Amino acid sequence: MLLDADDSQLVLVDYQARLMPAIHESSQVLANALRLAKLAQLLDVPAWGTEENPASLGENPPELRALCRKTLAKMHFSAVADGLAELLRPPVRQQQGGNARSLPKHLQKPQPQAGEARNTVVIAGCEAHVCLLQTSLDLLDEEFDVWVVTDACSSQSERNRDAAFDRLAGAGAELVTTQMVAFEWLRTAEHPAFRDALALIK
Repeated sequence: MLLDADDSQLVLVDYQARLMPAIHESSQVLANALRLAKLAQLLDVPAWGTEENPASLGENPPELRALCRKTLAKMHFSAVADGLAELLRPPVRQQQGGNARSLPKHLQKPQPQAGEARNTVVIAGCEAHVCLLQTSLDLLDEEFDVWVVTDACSSQSERNRDAAFDRLAGAGAELVTTQMVAFEWLRTAEHPAFRDALALIK
């Protein structure tokens, strides 16, 4: 099974100013998060950010925030507990008056407001064994397909990061890298955005 850009959303978890200096390989991890966000923008994949207790840990970098449709401030370690799933699922459009039986069949079922729902969540963030892990497990419980971008995730220690990856894989998440995401979203060298995407990841 390959990633499909048309069914994907990107979630970037807690790359915050007061957290990142303590994170293992933080500069590489943040660079990959920015690559993912720019790829998402290039390929019309909705991107969302989260920030854990931003009053204490600071905000995500401005360039990352600018590439996200919304950045969700949260106090729970899992962003799902603070409303992430509602952001990822468009609200259902209410039918406008009239007798439902008189409507054409395709109008009788509730339709998402903004086109088809995107059920694949490509997710990355810090710390991998806390907020990234708990958010991903809750998204799996919410029946999203979760793809964790390992080279854009980290913790203060490699042991905690790797334990998170083991647990996520065991729970049913797919583990991928930034380049895997890029080339699966593109699918072909004939994609109109291929050269621009290639410049981002090389």
